[in-house]
Amino acid sequence: MPSAATEAVLSGDPPVTVRLRPDPRARRFSLRVAHGDGRITLTFPPRAGRTAALAFMREREGWLRATLADLPQTVAVAPGISLPVLGTPLVLVAAPLRRARRDGDRLLVPPGRGCGPAVAAHLRAVAHARLEGLCTAHAATLGRPLAGIALRDTRSRWGSCTAAGRLMFSWRLALAPVEVFDYVAAHEAAHLVEMNHSPAFWRLVEGLCPDWRRQRAWLRSNGGALHRWRFDG
Repeated sequence: MPSAATEAVLSGDPPVTVRLRPDPRARRFSLRVAHGDGRITLTFPPRAGRTAALAFMREREGWLRATLADLPQTVAVAPGISLPVLGTPLVLVAAPLRRARRDGDRLLVPPGRGCGPAVAAHLRAVAHARLEGLCTAHAATLGRPLAGIALRDTRSRWGSCTAAGRLMFSWRLALAPVEVFDYVAAHEAAHLVEMNHSPAFWRLVEGLCPDWRRQRAWLRSNGGALHRWRFDG
């Protein structure tokens, strides 16, 4: 298991905070910049030590700042913007509501600080409704039990499958085209049979989602942008 993470700051304009994460499984230094919020994590073997990790961080400062500068700007969810929901752009319109509700090509949202949380709740509901049907059907096709699904706002992966047959997904997939959403559902359902990424696993994925290569390519190229949307009100 990884050891407790700490933080270090690169001075400059602006200062850059880096999360230092010693991990016994690491074989080398690895810097990762999250596409959604620009959070930086430096993973390294504990035996290398904090001093060496800080030296590596300073050596890569130029790359870090250039990478941060190229990240897409975050967008706060608010009335007036257009938000993609399963491939359909919806214009957010303030209305005297407590919950977000779709109305044709509009998404009616509460005004003020309630907007962001209400939209996030709507996206979770959209994701859960579709995933429940897809994953139940896929599990039946594969002849494997489905222990249930869970939704989280994950940053490192779009989905996962436990040995007990419970599938987890990022609800931000509701911001992706519907075909991409469906591919991730097929991908995780295939893990009910193959808990790996072997050729046998990909044959199962293809049986559930024949166009999986195109959808995986979209997610690799555009998935980071799904984290640029902010739902904090």
